[in-house]
Amino acid sequence: MNDVPMIVQILFYLAPIGAVCALVFALTQAIKVLKFDEGTDLMKKISAAVRRGANAYLKRQYTGVGFFFAGMFVVLAVMAFGFHLITPFVPFAFLTGGFFSGLSGFIGMKIATSANARTANAAMSSLNKGLRVAFSSGAVMGFTVVGLGLLDLSIWFYFLKFWYGTVQVITDQNQLIGAITSAMLTFGMGASSMALFARVGGGIFTKAADVGADLVGKIEAGIPEDDPRNPAVIADNVGDNVGDVAGMGADLYESYVGSIVSTAALAVAAGYGFAGVAVPMVMAAVGMLASIVGTFFVRTEEKASQKALLSALRRGVWISAGLIAVLSYVLIAVLLPDNKNVYFAVLSGLLAGVLIGYFTEYFTSDNYKPTKNLANTSLTGPATIIIGGLSLGMLSTAVPVVIIGASVLASFYLSGGASSFNMGLYGVGLSAVGMLSTLGITLATDAYGPVADNAGGIAEMAGLPAEVRERTDALDSLGNTTAATGKGFAIGSAALTALALMAAFVDEVKRVAPDFKMDLSLTNPTVLVGLFIGAMLPFLFGALTMNAVGRAAMSIVYEVRRQFKEIVGLMEGKAEPDYETCVTLCTKAAQKEMVLPAMLAIIMPIGTGLLMGPTAVAGLLAGATVSGFVMAIMMANSGGAWDNAKKFIERGNYGGKGSDAHKAAVVGDTVGDPFKDTSGPSINILIKLLSMVSIVFAGLFLAFHVIG
Repeated sequence: MNDVPMIVQILFYLAPIGAVCALVFALTQAIKVLKFDEGTDLMKKISAAVRRGANAYLKRQYTGVGFFFAGMFVVLAVMAFGFHLITPFVPFAFLTGGFFSGLSGFIGMKIATSANARTANAAMSSLNKGLRVAFSSGAVMGFTVVGLGLLDLSIWFYFLKFWYGTVQVITDQNQLIGAITSAMLTFGMGASSMALFARVGGGIFTKAADVGADLVGKIEAGIPEDDPRNPAVIADNVGDNVGDVAGMGADLYESYVGSIVSTAALAVAAGYGFAGVAVPMVMAAVGMLASIVGTFFVRTEEKASQKALLSALRRGVWISAGLIAVLSYVLIAVLLPDNKNVYFAVLSGLLAGVLIGYFTEYFTSDNYKPTKNLANTSLTGPATIIIGGLSLGMLSTAVPVVIIGASVLASFYLSGGASSFNMGLYGVGLSAVGMLSTLGITLATDAYGPVADNAGGIAEMAGLPAEVRERTDALDSLGNTTAATGKGFAIGSAALTALALMAAFVDEVKRVAPDFKMDLSLTNPTVLVGLFIGAMLPFLFGALTMNAVGRAAMSIVYEVRRQFKEIVGLMEGKAEPDYETCVTLCTKAAQKEMVLPAMLAIIMPIGTGLLMGPTAVAGLLAGATVSGFVMAIMMANSGGAWDNAKKFIERGNYGGKGSDAHKAAVVGDTVGDPFKDTSGPSINILIKLLSMVSIVFAGLFLAFHVIG
């Protein structure tokens, strides 16, 4: 790296420095949360039960996933050392990617399950204090994800630079950075695999418990949400943590890492060398620092409205985005002085993220007409609210598609796509990095939601004063909106990252086999077949995950009914339900049901590539990205709107709790639960994992495909 300008070498150090800063900040936030009091003995008991259930679930999940990683390690090792189809570092990087992805979710879940009772207790003092505890716990998740992601990438970057530059002595700087980024490009497969298992398994657990608890508790027994008499109530609270915290953390970890490594590979293809690779890595570090600044601006007044609470969270995100907008220009001016226009690609990604977040909020928050109108449809029964929710979700796909399309075109052409295709693709990759640059605080605003939800449950079960439940409900309702916004953000970033990964796959094929001609025209039958297969995959995946939730929920329904019938004095509050059985049922069902959907992402691209070659795989990736992006938005927004329509009614509208409108809204919310928390958010991981698997196995496709 002696020929690389000193300023570039110095700026590269910001990546590991930023990683350490993020992890230190996450530690300080964790210490801050743990200093708060958990409240009464009963609150501590309930929180401990949730914590035990979450720990037991993750222990079982990581044990099962460990067998998958061991098997894949053997396969990758054979490809690397037996057939020399991939670099020998890939099997080991596959393990580290999966480990850090799982670790980020685990740490986030640990602090979330420790913060739930503390948030409820803090809400006894004031709304702002409750918000600060919940948000600080979310910040632990956000900054752990970015810190571990940057740490993993930094360690591998400097190790590979040492290996190729010192051990193998590659003196040509373009060849050196090409070897480094080509190896790093394959590393995201481990993170994506872990993320899919975490998202699918956690999503099945949480929605099986939620649906089972609501169907029997609210509709059949007519008892309130989070009523301690409901045997599924602890499992429901456990599910919030294993699905919406651990699953979301692993999900956005792999998005974060994937956007950086794909953009780094495209930088080499565009001829930007070390400087071009430094831009996404350093921008991630700068974004992390900007996110830390933004967290200090999240606060609100007592008796704040829903709008004021949302503004408090927005303020932190917007300040972070503003800092990135300024600092990224300085960064690009220093590293790429001959093509400063790529700065506009970063801006397009930032703007796209903000706009997708806003329109997701518009379609899912009960502050706006779409969800209010959806609540109105409950007056005529469950059928009309389900029809309304489906149509709302479908309608909500139009604007994000336009936003992503505009961002792609702007970033491509403003980065020089008219003169150089690879330069344009580099711009598209940078737009994804720009969108994810504020992930630290964006994920914090999302991960705080499940903590607030748990706090409300603890307030109900512990019999805290009514004003405490009002405060936790305000935080929980806001959490639904921020969660929907976070899912929209995750899906939007997934689309941009998947586009960058598709381009990286094509470039990887060219690198492995320079003489191989890839005919990607729509008149090529293998491309068309690949498109059809890819477009079908999100629907097949969605069907498998929805059915999994349905089957798991049935087991909870039967168990809750049994306990209501057989445990004498339960409905009168004189006996305690068997919470552990429901937690065990959800755990077993989730572990069993998550295997087939997760394996789909591994098997389909490999099977397609071995049968029809890389051109069919390129078609598959395009088809899956397009249909998956639209389907994920539709499902996430429908589910979010159904949920908030129910909460809008529960606040006293259209007859309030217990009314016919409320019962219809509960049915809509029950349908929406697996939409927004299982199938929808898992699809965005699916489309990226398909690309990662394709990149890793590109050499195998070239060597053994049958047709084409």
